[in-house]
Amino acid sequence: MKRAGQKVVAGTEAPGISQTSKKQKTSLYGSEFGESDLCTSMDWGSLPHHVILRVFQFLTLVDRARASSVCRRWNEVFHIPDLWRRFEFELSQPATSYLKSTHPDLIQQIIKRHADHLQYVSFKVDSSTESAEAACDILSQLVNCSIKTLGLISTAKPSFMNVSKAHFASALTVVFVNSKSLSSIKIDDTPLDDPSLKVLVANNSDTLKLLKMSSCPHVSPAGILCVADQCHGLKELALNYYILSDELLLALSSEKHVDLEHLRIDVVSENPGQVQFHTIKKQSWDALVKHSPKVNIVMYFFLYEDEFDAFFREETPVTHLYFGRAVSKAMLGRIGMNCPRLIELVVCANGLQPLDDELIQIAERCKNLTAMGLGECEVTCRGFIEFVKMCGGRLTQLSIMEEVLIPDSDYSLDRLHLEVSKHLGRMWFPDMMPTW
Repeated sequence: MKRAGQKVVAGTEAPGISQTSKKQKTSLYGSEFGESDLCTSMDWGSLPHHVILRVFQFLTLVDRARASSVCRRWNEVFHIPDLWRRFEFELSQPATSYLKSTHPDLIQQIIKRHADHLQYVSFKVDSSTESAEAACDILSQLVNCSIKTLGLISTAKPSFMNVSKAHFASALTVVFVNSKSLSSIKIDDTPLDDPSLKVLVANNSDTLKLLKMSSCPHVSPAGILCVADQCHGLKELALNYYILSDELLLALSSEKHVDLEHLRIDVVSENPGQVQFHTIKKQSWDALVKHSPKVNIVMYFFLYEDEFDAFFREETPVTHLYFGRAVSKAMLGRIGMNCPRLIELVVCANGLQPLDDELIQIAERCKNLTAMGLGECEVTCRGFIEFVKMCGGRLTQLSIMEEVLIPDSDYSLDRLHLEVSKHLGRMWFPDMMPTW
């Protein structure tokens, strides 16, 4: 018991360790690394620049500043432009107060010295207004910048929506005016408005390719048309369903220079029963696909079961469908009937009614389907195997929880993976529910 409590002091031989053991340890280290290599590896100041640069890329702003004081070499790397091309300002409530009250000079110094190096920038904020306002304050200082990618990401609502519209627009205008090469912008859940979009296209019309602005209630169809009219290189557009209309789709289809590759539509309801969704006509969808035949139309649904009435009553050229909440058998039946371009389908939940018939209909009519995911649903083993058999090897992604599959008189779970693997042409197993 006394030996267990003894301390080992560096440079002093520990009790119970023989000289022979010491020699064996030395020879072991020497054989693997070499004594000189071991010493060199412990000399942090001698690490190559590219190694130190890689370490710095994983550090927060404050930690980078602290690490820069390790030695002269680390301080040199701290100011290499490559380190500041891609940066994420992560602002949570404690971090925001810390940066604002304790290190205001640090942010000022970094922006003053490296604003013209920043190219790929994102601001990740929590739900607090203080975090969003701090992000706007930093944006307002990016005068000498050449940003190519800008992301404003809220990890929880409301965040940016609590910032005054004038403050947000003013901060964003600084970036839009001074960055002449913006190609990708993600500004979901923000008070972005039409005047801000006009400033954006006026200064970046030749470079903008991706604009993601779901849940921006101050943006109108006119603002989106302004972007489409001026930005000839626009390839990806993401917006909320409430802003989508027949007129907007027809207008996008009439712009000769517009050739969208991805159109993402978020269909969200936070007040069940209080929102009635409008219907988009088949002719409007057809016009868009005729104009941009390779366009991927991606729809994310976060609705309650009684809110789906307006969707998929006519043929809809959607290619990727994601259901974040429970969806009825009737809705999945409509998808099988009216979504011939469907490539990917993910259903998080359905209930306790087997979906055999619906899946088989989808396999029959959706000839482009290559990816399927099922969460809290039910499918019999026989029905699932029939679905896979009809789709064949074109199913490159198949993610099904084991709990989804119901054994029947024809197939057990043990036999299921062999049968499915045979039809897919590769080894396949259902996903297992994590036990932690």
